[in-house]
Amino acid sequence: MYNAFFGFQENPFNLSPDPAFFYRSLQHEEALANLIYGVQSRKGFIVLTGEVGTGKTTMLECLRDYLYAQRVEFAFIFNSRITPVDFFEMLAYDLDLRCGKSKTEILYALNDLLLQQANSGSTTVLIVDEAHNLEWDVLEEIRMLGNFENRGGKLLQVILAGQPELDRKLDAPNLRQLKQRIVLRCNLRPFQESGTIEYIETRMEKGGLPQQKILPMDLMAEVHLRSQGIPRIVNAICDNLLLTAFALESPTASIEMLDEVTADMRLEWPGRRLRVRPVNEDAGMRSSSQYTRGD
Repeated sequence: MYNAFFGFQENPFNLSPDPAFFYRSLQHEEALANLIYGVQSRKGFIVLTGEVGTGKTTMLECLRDYLYAQRVEFAFIFNSRITPVDFFEMLAYDLDLRCGKSKTEILYALNDLLLQQANSGSTTVLIVDEAHNLEWDVLEEIRMLGNFENRGGKLLQVILAGQPELDRKLDAPNLRQLKQRIVLRCNLRPFQESGTIEYIETRMEKGGLPQQKILPMDLMAEVHLRSQGIPRIVNAICDNLLLTAFALESPTASIEMLDEVTADMRLEWPGRRLRVRPVNEDAGMRSSSQYTRGD
């Protein structure tokens, strides 16, 4: 809606995970490099964790682009609220295993595929997003897939991505065998202030507006504070800021616009207090409640 007004070629703050807008911060570069290294080296089990909105799914999309480019067979499971039966059916569907629906038939067909890929010098990858939601019995089935191996290493590379609850789940005594098989761990953290500012400017540049002047430096610093450095929230705030500025036909956004946006989003952040201030009305001296930002 606001692209033409500001001169963007694409929406810079789309909430969908788009590798074209991947911000290559040091930690994101390191995490992606670890994922690719784990696949290439046939390390077996890799875990990627991070708080909600820190970019895990975008990271997995970048990995998928790499796997497509390298013609590596992979299965991507994005709905983790599944039973073991669902899991094997989804695995067979994604890997295009021409077999029956029973677990035994799927495992035999999977073994044939893994050996075929290994003999051709390639590997096979299983990616599970939102893995913190997996039930114990599904995690155990995934662990057993780690038994597919030869002298060259693991035949199936498994990447489990999820919120920090995944780490806590893997610490459970009944999953200690799976935990011992994890050879690489990556963790995504919220940005520091400088990272948030660079993230905003990078996305605006990729959207077609280098050297942007819509969001002043002090305003971007305030966006960092209110978003707590979480990329998804940064995107949502900035998208709404641009929309508000467009609606008011203003070439720049302001702190007043940010106040309105974050109030509508009902955001809380460290150092912000909500207090109720009575407002007296003229006629009946009635009292209403108004929320204000504390110092």
